[in-house]
Amino acid sequence: MKTHRLYLSLFTVLVLASPAARAEDSHYFGRWTVSDDKPAYSAKGKLYKTFDVAPCGKDFCGISVSDKGDCGETLFRFLTIHENNDELTGHGRWGAMKKKLTVGMAKPDGAPSYMFLGLGDDNMDITGREGSIPTFEANYKRVSDAVCKTS
Repeated sequence: MKTHRLYLSLFTVLVLASPAARAEDSHYFGRWTVSDDKPAYSAKGKLYKTFDVAPCGKDFCGISVSDKGDCGETLFRFLTIHENNDELTGHGRWGAMKKKLTVGMAKPDGAPSYMFLGLGDDNMDITGREGSIPTFEANYKRVSDAVCKTS
């Protein structure tokens, strides 16, 4: 009976710890900054110029980073089970409202991976083939580990 409890306890610890362990390996985690040649920012878009993606509670979040490196507001949040998907769709902050958010990873042959992000109406299509075009879109390069954290 004690052996059964020991195995059950060990199993519980492993199951509860596995998302945190997996999260450390996510290709989304780190500090990301716009890599486009001539980026243009509105007041709302400036929050997306540089952001950190890091664990936040049981999820992972995108946290705005100011030009001075100060941590700002949480822009988006995704469940940890999606941390290694190549494309994520949810909602992100856009001023006082939320807009449809698409975040994805591109891994071109022979070139560094990069992240792309788009915000727009609910019928937004990041590829521009159907639906509306994004209100904001940019490509990002990873510049360092994430520093900003939230709970």
